Amino acid sequence: MDTSKSDFDVLIVGAGISGIGMAAHLEEHCRGKSYAILERRENLGGTWDLFRYPGVRSDSDMHTLGFIFEPWKHEKSIADGSAILEYLNRIVDERGIRENIRFGMRVETADFDSKRARWIVSVVTPEGERKRLTANWLYLGSGYYDYDEPYDPGFELGEFAGDVVHPQFWPEDLSYEGKNVVVIGSGATAVTIVPSMAKRAAKVTMLQRTPTWMFSRPARDGMANFLRKVLPEETAYKITRWKNVVMQDIGFKRAQSKPEKVKEFLTKKMQGHLGDKYDATAFTPPYDPWDQRLCLVPDADLFEAIKDGKAEVVTGRIARFGKDSVALEDGREIPADIIVTATGLKLAIAGKIAVSVDGTPVDFAQRFYYKGCMFSNLPNLAVVFGYLNASWTLRADLNAAYVCDVLNMMDEKGADIAVPALTEAEAAALEEDDIFDFSSGYIQRSKAIMPKNAVGFPWRLNQDYRVDRKQMKSDPIDDGILHFKALPHAPADEAAPARSGSTQSTI
Repeated sequence: MDTSKSDFDVLIVGAGISGIGMAAHLEEHCRGKSYAILERRENLGGTWDLFRYPGVRSDSDMHTLGFIFEPWKHEKSIADGSAILEYLNRIVDERGIRENIRFGMRVETADFDSKRARWIVSVVTPEGERKRLTANWLYLGSGYYDYDEPYDPGFELGEFAGDVVHPQFWPEDLSYEGKNVVVIGSGATAVTIVPSMAKRAAKVTMLQRTPTWMFSRPARDGMANFLRKVLPEETAYKITRWKNVVMQDIGFKRAQSKPEKVKEFLTKKMQGHLGDKYDATAFTPPYDPWDQRLCLVPDADLFEAIKDGKAEVVTGRIARFGKDSVALEDGREIPADIIVTATGLKLAIAGKIAVSVDGTPVDFAQRFYYKGCMFSNLPNLAVVFGYLNASWTLRADLNAAYVCDVLNMMDEKGADIAVPALTEAEAAALEEDDIFDFSSGYIQRSKAIMPKNAVGFPWRLNQDYRVDRKQMKSDPIDDGILHFKALPHAPADEAAPARSGSTQSTI
């Protein structure tokens, strides 16, 4: 892109699913708007470029993890990371988005100048050079976790002499052929890594403190692949997408209303896959299904690895690490040449960007979500935090479409600022709700930094896509809460160009 341009209508942070989705919506619904995507890495893809561990794949179907505007065309709906990157690269090339991405740009600060209706955004290049960009709107597609630091459970590795790796920073040259591998953790990452590494390792042990509810489904969606043969691609995709949305929703709500029935169903499925290798201790969590996210086991690959004797699941607490083993509190020792610490992520708000308004720092923990997209009394800023009980992209699509509607409404009104207004008295009267009713460790550890959530719409981050979709379509943009404001006159100084954009050369 033209790197001399420094002022935009919209700045998007992150070239992963959320950022690319926003850019695609702008291209289609706000064609006159100038934008740039700031990506700290050298490649697009976000999570799908960062994670390089064996077997990396989606943990939900690509008909809902894919965008609403771009059909998923691969035969496998539970997709490998490389296929997801191919999908994203095709979108940015076919839609002319790539030329608007600036790679190697880490956003440090963002300050909204309310007198000029401009976000002043400071970025750092890989060479350590600091530069500045300005924009009327800031869209944070920076994900939900810390790219620099995973969760550290504080293991004392003692005399362990083998390799220790975290999935977030997987070394390209790690050799595990014929070795004993211990994967510590029981979440989606561990469930993915274990069967993949088991193909080459001598033995892979998934060491868990607490079991996780798992369910298996084919990696290929038979109905989707049939519909693609008999219907136009877009029609087949829409039907499959909605079918999967409904099935996800039904499954989640049934787990809430009839947890014992769902437990019984999941247990019978695992027993059927594992046969005499089924161990109730290893596969019976102490919580109800969907109190934490269910782990997907595509094509029963983890269960097949266990049946083949290439993998095992051990439940216990670590006492110490020996030179070539992990010792448990109950006296058992697990041979280990390699330890993989699949112990979870560390959440981060707003991509760890220091956000402020007129120089005053923004504490997101003191702001209410507005329509799961904006925040109380914070102008011209939107963010994406996907669903915990469904695919991330469902919310990314909703939020991108909503922001485009807001931008178009601002143009109609001649407004420079759009802010969800909430007085102190109104905030005090709101009944607060648990923002995430999930017991997962990474959720519980991060509640103190999360924004506030009210019981009722619009001041909440909801976890029901079908309700959100209906509400976002029916609720007017100009709802009396979102306040629109025009500046008294156009900015005259070069640090604050007019809303249509400028070509001042600062980056």
